[in-house]
Amino acid sequence: MPLPVHHMIERGPRPVAPFSHAVEADGWIFVTGQMPTDPDAPDAPLPEGIEAQTRRVLDNLTIVLGGIGLSFENIAMARIYLTHFDRDYAAMNATYLTYFEKGKLPARTTIGVTGLAVGALVEIDLIARRP
Repeated sequence: MPLPVHHMIERGPRPVAPFSHAVEADGWIFVTGQMPTDPDAPDAPLPEGIEAQTRRVLDNLTIVLGGIGLSFENIAMARIYLTHFDRDYAAMNATYLTYFEKGKLPARTTIGVTGLAVGALVEIDLIARRP
């Protein structure tokens, strides 16, 4: 088996820690959890509210996946981390659903956490598969 391939996407979000945007091994792609930072203005304040932050995170994931020739239809599993689970779960779900084709949702786990990097309300990581 070949060694994993470490992907850094040129126009992707600036990492908030030491990591690759994605690592590929045997056709599986493990996408690092993305934050709601703007790749074009990484030092700008985060978007206000869970809906805007969820959109920004999903847009960042779109950039990372697109940078390696994949899209949301390649996602097998998503993990979502929320700092205010009870308050934000329903609104995050409503926004999340708009990114997927009806009936083609990945497996998923959503976890309430006490804090996330850069003071974010939401972070999402993915496992995808090359066709």
